[in-house]
Amino acid sequence: MTPAAGTGMVHRVLESWWAPRRVVRGLAGMPDRVLIAVLMLAMLIFLIAQAPMNARAAQIDPSIPLDARMAGSLMAVIFIMPLLAYGVAGLVALISRAAPRRLAPRESRLALFWALLAVAPAMLLSGLVAGMIGPGPALTLTRVVAGLGFLFIWGAGIAALARRN
Repeated sequence: MTPAAGTGMVHRVLESWWAPRRVVRGLAGMPDRVLIAVLMLAMLIFLIAQAPMNARAAQIDPSIPLDARMAGSLMAVIFIMPLLAYGVAGLVALISRAAPRRLAPRESRLALFWALLAVAPAMLLSGLVAGMIGPGPALTLTRVVAGLGFLFIWGAGIAALARRN
């Protein structure tokens, strides 16, 4: 497929699973306002992914209703996680100053925020498995795939954007 074809967001998210460096390099000119939108879209998808698990937990233990569980998830995912993401991205940029290849804070944010969005489909699958099947090998497998996918995409993004001193 040529670079001009399939340059939509969904295509880039899927392509990030097999060619993350190329995708992140192609996104290097993304403005900060779009970076924030990428982060918030990822967080919204993560919130949606938690709904089946919260519904299952509310069904099993009705002492905490679904709306209370979703409110807690909303607080964590929409308000706390973006702050943590900015902190982690800043820390990675700071640590990279001691490395032979430096990563600017903006590039660090791009690599992290894009990795979060790229792993969102795996998080949706994990949320469905948590809600439909519950704890077990299938849930463990989907969470491991999501976690390793995140680390792979994030690491490749950092490697693609880091510059020699």
